[in-house]
Amino acid sequence: MSGGGLSGGHPNLAVRLHHAARKPDNWIQLVKFGVVGGSGYVVNLLVFAFLASNLGVYHAAAAVGAFLVALANNFFWNRHWTFGPGEGLAHRQAIRFTVVSVGALVVNLVVLEILVESTSMNEIGAQAIAVAVAMPFNFLGNKLWTFA
Repeated sequence: MSGGGLSGGHPNLAVRLHHAARKPDNWIQLVKFGVVGGSGYVVNLLVFAFLASNLGVYHAAAAVGAFLVALANNFFWNRHWTFGPGEGLAHRQAIRFTVVSVGALVVNLVVLEILVESTSMNEIGAQAIAVAVAMPFNFLGNKLWTFA
């Protein structure tokens, strides 16, 4: 990972986050990320509901399908509106975005499975919570690595 890691004389993550929190542009970016994330959230839930309820796809597989559709939506809008393309090449940013998003998907799937298996919550409600839990991981990874 380049650009301000945890060693080599660069500021550590906590220091970087502290300084970033003091810049108004970062808060605007966070709001934009939230709007894009909100649209991705709706896309994710609609695709999940269609796959799970209408087609009878197993909830974990439906979550992966919904993730893939939301991933494409979110990459486009985050690259062109939230963060801007900057100096990064689209294919490199897409790879990083996917890596960060897969990490967030793992969090999503763990939370989804826990909620479905250990509560009486329905699958769509559980997915709604699981996506929300994974979102902060997604923002930080994309802010600090994908579009840095």
